[in-house]
Amino acid sequence: MPESFLLFERSARRDFRWWMMALVGAVFLVASQSVRPEDNCSEDGECAPWLVPVAGVMGALALAGGAGPLLANTRRGSRIDTTAGTLEWWQGRTARHPGDHGAIALCDIAYIRIERRYDSDDSVSLYDRAGERQAYFDSEVIPWRHEEWVRHVKAMQPSIEFQVLD
Repeated sequence: MPESFLLFERSARRDFRWWMMALVGAVFLVASQSVRPEDNCSEDGECAPWLVPVAGVMGALALAGGAGPLLANTRRGSRIDTTAGTLEWWQGRTARHPGDHGAIALCDIAYIRIERRYDSDDSVSLYDRAGERQAYFDSEVIPWRHEEWVRHVKAMQPSIEFQVLD
């Protein structure tokens, strides 16, 4: 099995979504500071001076929402320990905080379900033998080639069922 399937980890600083969120927030915040509310009128005379402070607040929130994970450098990922026969996963891990995490023995995995969504990313769920969905395990903690990753795990533990829902 390729190393990329045994250990997968991404940091916030390598995830363009946080950078884009911070950038858009900064643009809105700077724009709100450069436009005078009383000058925010259209050519036909309609004014909405309240939009400028609203854009500033939205920009500040987006900037903080994007900068927070970047500064903390949160990490997400998973690891398959072939020696112990376990799967571990984590989200929101920092140098000082373990974040949300879980672990399960490969032999205790009943099935992995991928649900195709047309309007967003696929949903990935992991279930144990008791039928309980494992918390914090989703598409964010495994490599983006979800089906290929599941096939590798299934090759290691053939009793795991694989479901794809369209």
